[in-house]
Amino acid sequence: MKQFLVTMAGVFAGLVLFLVGVPFLLIVMAAGAAKPEPTPAHAVLNLDLRDPLTDQDPNNPFAALGRRSMSVMSVVQTLRKAEEDGRVAGVLIRLPEGGLEPASADELRLAIKHFRASGKPVIAHSQGLYPSGMITSTYMLGASADELWMQPGASFQVTGLANEDVFFKRFFEKYGIVPQYEQRYEYKNAVNPYLHDDYTAAHKESEVSWLGSIYRTAVATAAVDRKRTAPGLAQALEAGPYLAEEALKIGLIDKVGQVKEAQTAILKSAGSRAKLVEFEDYMRSNREVGAGSGPVVAVVEAEGPIVTGRDGTANPFAGGSTVYSDDVSEAIYAAAESKDVKAIVFRVNSPGGSDTASEQILAAVRAAKAAGKPVVVSMGTYAASGGYWISSQASAIVAEPTTLTGSIGVYGGKFDLGPALARFGVDVRQTTVGGDYAGAFGMGREFSAADRAAFSRWMDQIYANFITRVAEGRRLPEARVREIAKGRVWTGAQARQLGLVDEIGGFYQAVDKAKALANIQGDVRLRRMTPQSSPFEAFEKALGVSATSARTLAAAAWVLGDPRAQGLLDEMAATRMSGAGATVLAPRTVH
Repeated sequence: MKQFLVTMAGVFAGLVLFLVGVPFLLIVMAAGAAKPEPTPAHAVLNLDLRDPLTDQDPNNPFAALGRRSMSVMSVVQTLRKAEEDGRVAGVLIRLPEGGLEPASADELRLAIKHFRASGKPVIAHSQGLYPSGMITSTYMLGASADELWMQPGASFQVTGLANEDVFFKRFFEKYGIVPQYEQRYEYKNAVNPYLHDDYTAAHKESEVSWLGSIYRTAVATAAVDRKRTAPGLAQALEAGPYLAEEALKIGLIDKVGQVKEAQTAILKSAGSRAKLVEFEDYMRSNREVGAGSGPVVAVVEAEGPIVTGRDGTANPFAGGSTVYSDDVSEAIYAAAESKDVKAIVFRVNSPGGSDTASEQILAAVRAAKAAGKPVVVSMGTYAASGGYWISSQASAIVAEPTTLTGSIGVYGGKFDLGPALARFGVDVRQTTVGGDYAGAFGMGREFSAADRAAFSRWMDQIYANFITRVAEGRRLPEARVREIAKGRVWTGAQARQLGLVDEIGGFYQAVDKAKALANIQGDVRLRRMTPQSSPFEAFEKALGVSATSARTLAAAAWVLGDPRAQGLLDEMAATRMSGAGATVLAPRTVH
């Protein structure tokens, strides 16, 4: 009977796999095998930035299903390719109505300016700019185009920046929740909303500082592109809001017109036979993989919170990003051990995370440098706390002027839920064996005085380790690091003045720095070293079957007469490379 039940369970699982898994896999394969139309001889790329952008491409091959698949990195790399492509005659940018991440806008602006330097026109079109998030950065990006258009009657509300924080102290007091946290030090304000009902002096000082730095940078940059003085532009912006027609009269934009009119204008400048091509379609149709020639600069990417372990998500459609210390450190070690890799660009976009995971990644950075491979960090929107820990001992650090970095500090603690639960007749009791500290993080009680003292000593040690890493990596006296640390967030522009960052710039400036440190003359190839799952491996995680079984299902589908499955199998076979799951970012060389 037992064997019968086991057999029936196996048959049932097989039927589910066949009836659900095979159609699922075929649908995904059909989507992947479908290729966009070839780029026409005269093309204008339609770059739509109205959907959120990640900083880096997802490592999961299915994460892009149901959402736009562009990232800041993919956009800037594709624009570099497009400026050398004789078929591409210009770019039309659709601006979002809200604020772009400041450092993302900085990175995209550099790419647009580089594209324009090739002699090809760029028009930016806006259907409205509203005071949400970092709206000044969106305007700054639009100002980098040859012409900035707005839809008739659209709102132009670029009047400054605001950041809002929600404080929970009185809520917690009302319901008996007791937050118990330690901070190192007064500027490490991530847990302030749990501990206070308003800004502390240090919290307010820090936010005013980095917000002001971002605003001044965006206005000054836009002023250069609009050929105005920064004070004059700031005065005009802050006197708003305006309608598009008013913004045109005072020179904040160039033209008022519908999207269709902007499309017609840029197509006319590109030639009578020009066609509008979606940026994503161009990106996909030109994402060829090839061996190329010349020295290799490895690109290792890290986006999201930093945690220990490796990516073992069971959800193949998960779109979120996480920095897994095993995966990232192994990618760095693989680059260090590769004979044809001469330098490494480490792209970091992380607000922080585990100190032990950060230290594991930093050890890989040190090992790469010891192997003679310069490591240059390229900072995205964030490289703070743990994000700065993993960057601190690189050969050089390149950040955007509005990157949020530093935050050299730590915090930790717990919520005591005992009083809150007691109000509902729930009692939490604890049994411990060993030292008193064994139960320190129980949710049903406060820290004892001894618990708090032991926990405080542990926090001091972590903070001291962080200070030491930064002092060694940045060649600064520990006393100086302690002075500028305390958990304070700095912008890239501020960090450059403090010695926490070497240069201001984007990804390609980091590539140039890596070339210089490695004494590379001429062009290089970029090789993405970050592990990337194949569709079969993602399918394995989703349904619990082996990647080999998934390939067998796909092969069976091909035998049954589905050429799309074979098309994807052939494409995947052509794009897989040996060694640490590395993939080439592009066959073109980088100057």
